[in-house]
Amino acid sequence: MALDGFAGMERHVCPGEGGTVVYWVHNCGAEVTLALLHGLTANHTLFERQIAHFAGRCNLLCWDAPAHGESRPYDGFSYARAVRDLRRILEREGLRRVVMVGQSMGGYIAQSYMKLYPEGCIGFVGIDTCPFGTAYYSKSDLWWLRQVEWMSLCFPRGLLMRSIAHNCSCTKDGRRNMYAALQLYSRRELCHLMGVGYAGFLEANCDLDLPCPTRILLGAHDRTGKVRAYCRAWHARTGVPLRVIPDAAHNSNYDNSAAVNREIDAFLQEILQKDALD
Repeated sequence: MALDGFAGMERHVCPGEGGTVVYWVHNCGAEVTLALLHGLTANHTLFERQIAHFAGRCNLLCWDAPAHGESRPYDGFSYARAVRDLRRILEREGLRRVVMVGQSMGGYIAQSYMKLYPEGCIGFVGIDTCPFGTAYYSKSDLWWLRQVEWMSLCFPRGLLMRSIAHNCSCTKDGRRNMYAALQLYSRRELCHLMGVGYAGFLEANCDLDLPCPTRILLGAHDRTGKVRAYCRAWHARTGVPLRVIPDAAHNSNYDNSAAVNREIDAFLQEILQKDALD
């Protein structure tokens, strides 16, 4: 079954640790695979504009992360479980030389993956995500992350969904995409997913030396939490290149897909040139 609008993306299912995980794959026999990992409460459609751009040039993998979208019900979400599920899928499909492209929560999964499998990818593009590392986060930051679920329950479902969609994107298409993904969840399910997503970051976070070339992409209008401050601190502390994406908010790969695709293209070229020199 093809992903809507993109011939060649095949829908597969894989038994996961907490339930069935649904994913889509395009294997064109290319040298490099892009693993496209969406953010919290979103789904695979967040990367539809990257799929359209890179199909036929790279192998592509996207999924509905455990406990998201079609990968529900899923019992006991954690980043460690998500990583093991992802590892199982990549091995099952025979996809190697992987570049992880993680948006927001997808960046947490990518970093968790590199923590467990440091040899598992050749590059990492973090899109509007936050760094692993204990020095970045204050006690206040950590306290607020634990309060997300009960605070979210204070809002009616419709208002909560509109607020999330409005905060994540600054374009009509981007907000429409995010709102459609949110429609799948009941109010309680949505709030619980947000709670375990943020609280789970506290469990997964650690001091991590990234084992591969990395690029940070940040929407110029990203107002989600303290993402902008964390990305700038990440760049300042590690020297990892930071690119600001104009006319884009937290879901910058949807708001300004052309700019994000150019950055990913350039990053892939750097990796391939480095391989040629080595």
